[in-house]
Amino acid sequence: MPDDNTELAFEEALSQLETIVTELESGGLPVEQALEKFELAMRLKKQCEELLAKAEARIEELTEEAGEDTAEKE
Repeated sequence: MPDDNTELAFEEALSQLETIVTELESGGLPVEQALEKFELAMRLKKQCEELLAKAEARIEELTEEAGEDTAEKE
């Protein structure tokens, strides 16, 4: 599992997040362990959101560049 300074690839972070959610939903964890897993899940969720935001910004940038290229050709 990642520490606070490790950034995972989106797919890996999402996979770990899904695993944690399944573990938490099972209800079989002691409270302290469940809390630790929940804290990790929240960090993974934030990381996934940040990676998606970066990807969306890059897509917008590329789309704008493509639009400018098309406008220049017309």
